[in-house]
Amino acid sequence: MPIALLARTVFAITCTLAFAATQDNRKPRPNIVVILADDMGFSDIGCYGSEIETPQLDGLAANGLQFTQFYNGARCCPTRASLLTGLYAHQTGIGWMVDSTKGGPGYQGDLNNRCVTIAEVLRGAGYRNYAAGKWHVTPVKRSEGKLQKQNWPLQRGFDRHYGTIHGAGSLWDPNTLVRGNKLISPYADADYQPANGFYYTDAITDHAEQFVREHHQKHEAQPFFLYVSYTAAHWPMHARERDIAKYRGRYAEGFASVRKKRFEKMQTLGLIDKAWPLSPPPGSWDDVRDRAFEERCMEVYAAMVDSMDQGIGRIVQSLRETGQLENTLILYLQDNGGCAEGWGRGNGRVTEKVAAERAAEPSLPPMAADALQVRMAPTQTRDGYPVRQGYGVMPGAADTYIAYGRDWANVSNTPFRMYKHWVHEGGIATPMIAHWPAGIVAAGTMRQEVGHLVDIMATAIELSGATYPSEREGTQTLPPEGISLAGLFAGKTPATRPAIFFEHEGNRAVRDGKWKLCAQGPRGKWQLHDMALDRVEANDVAAQFPEVTKRLVEAWEAWAERCHVVPWPYEHAYDRNR
Repeated sequence: MPIALLARTVFAITCTLAFAATQDNRKPRPNIVVILADDMGFSDIGCYGSEIETPQLDGLAANGLQFTQFYNGARCCPTRASLLTGLYAHQTGIGWMVDSTKGGPGYQGDLNNRCVTIAEVLRGAGYRNYAAGKWHVTPVKRSEGKLQKQNWPLQRGFDRHYGTIHGAGSLWDPNTLVRGNKLISPYADADYQPANGFYYTDAITDHAEQFVREHHQKHEAQPFFLYVSYTAAHWPMHARERDIAKYRGRYAEGFASVRKKRFEKMQTLGLIDKAWPLSPPPGSWDDVRDRAFEERCMEVYAAMVDSMDQGIGRIVQSLRETGQLENTLILYLQDNGGCAEGWGRGNGRVTEKVAAERAAEPSLPPMAADALQVRMAPTQTRDGYPVRQGYGVMPGAADTYIAYGRDWANVSNTPFRMYKHWVHEGGIATPMIAHWPAGIVAAGTMRQEVGHLVDIMATAIELSGATYPSEREGTQTLPPEGISLAGLFAGKTPATRPAIFFEHEGNRAVRDGKWKLCAQGPRGKWQLHDMALDRVEANDVAAQFPEVTKRLVEAWEAWAERCHVVPWPYEHAYDRNR
């Protein structure tokens, strides 16, 4: 067994044994709730600098721990694979996306049997497991006319699941919506017909809340794990008008003004060093052709975040009302940075005439209530209106499908460089909030320790006393890569952090202590940054510290070989989409 692999195995066993030794005197095992938001930047919630109203998340941070240097996997699928398994995404088979055609063990585009999920591990420790929302760690595929469900939530350790298997879609009519193992239409779902109409963010919240209350009623003696995976604020920009109205006019000053205010607030909050500069913006408000359109995009985005925060408050309230909040660990984080993808915007160009306003009457045959929405981007609404895309189409309603664009993504990622897909801080730095009244000391403080979402598995193992399985369906499993945060919650000196590694679409990085080595694109030059002095990655100091650069390059290459990372053959230009 390689030394590195042996060390991780010994570490995992040691944590389990150490925890087991305290079983007789410890409090009941905590419930664990992991809340994951989608396509949001580092500064998009109030306690991380935003003007968006997120009182529920702000309250969790004020009464818990707020992490300033926590990392994700740069994109939807890899992040979810790592979070759920405690492994690097390539080790799970999802080094890119679930529709990967790249091939090789790191890119099969589906969870393999070398990994197990948190739910599978916790089930062995007597936990019940629930999931609400986006899954996105397996493709929706058929064989001989039958859906292949071996990696759907119920086959991966969860007792209940409601949500989407695919990663994106209309929030008014999502595709691949399932209850358990059955594809359903939200408009023919006998178990869920909300009085104010279907909206996916609310549906995720409602089912998460239902799982909490039903667990208390039927399984009170058991602890539970709840995974709440919102699609907010992933494109398309869809939100209820009542939430959009709160933000009307708030973004009229443009990208730079909002970004500057966030930057100043982050400095005041102590999130960033006042000596750090603000990274340069990609575009100017003066060059925008349709300011009303750009304002509306950000208004809807803010409303999506606001709606999610309201939902998180309802989940917390359900825990409080059932007497479970005190001993429930709640973790909030995000899957990647703000998204520069230009869905529905025409790359900032008006290439065809688009009906800016909804037609007075539908022009297409309506869809039956039980018909399944099969497209990620629908071509029509249920009542027969064509879905509108194009620069200038005001987003929000079901007949629109628009992203908020590169410049607002840059605002979301204040003060960092780049976006989702990239492994600069704008792509991989995530807020992380931990709230646990019974288990966190020094609540209301910020933590500067470097963390990664692979740490969630290690934390769950230690807190639950679970035994990590050595095999799955006859295949030897890989040991978790992360370190437990449990000691940090208890006010103890955290374990020494091993280096953490990143690769997505040829973008490469390694973070080791204060050093971060980073390269943009498959042919990009390695750059070295001192993160204590320069977390905005403005100054490349590779020439000043050649020995550090050499050591980290070698470490990254060894990790890449171990984790089945292969050279990325394509270039991309998401940052040009406006």
